[in-house]
Amino acid sequence: MNKHTKLAILIAPILAIGGYIASDLYLASDAEKAKFIPLATESSCDVLAGECVLSSGEFKANVYDENGTTFVNTTFPIDTATLFLVDSSDVATVYPLQMSDSPYYWFNKTPLRELNSKQGDSHKMRLVLKIKGGQYISEFYTQNGG
Repeated sequence: MNKHTKLAILIAPILAIGGYIASDLYLASDAEKAKFIPLATESSCDVLAGECVLSSGEFKANVYDENGTTFVNTTFPIDTATLFLVDSSDVATVYPLQMSDSPYYWFNKTPLRELNSKQGDSHKMRLVLKIKGGQYISEFYTQNGG
């Protein structure tokens, strides 16, 4: 065996391990880049009745209101959640949601029940859910079905 073959046999494992580490670092940095993923309503939304599910692929978020507190629960744990109530002039009021028992459940008191009190009332809402580098975003209307 000549010296070039011996050197290649010694360096090959080091290069393989170095390549594996470099590819892992590249994929990790790529996962942290900001991505915007739209959430779509599965059917008509009635947040007051608890019938509003937003989805994108396997990720789902259920938005509902109980006694003036708006809740969001998701199929995957999220880092932050922000709800916007949008008035008729397209001005949004921000409601940062607080984590409940786990990163799957978020809540905050909102005036949605008062704003959408009569049957047939409709109100525009926006939701931003952050998971690592990704942001799930949605703009939808809640319709009070009574």
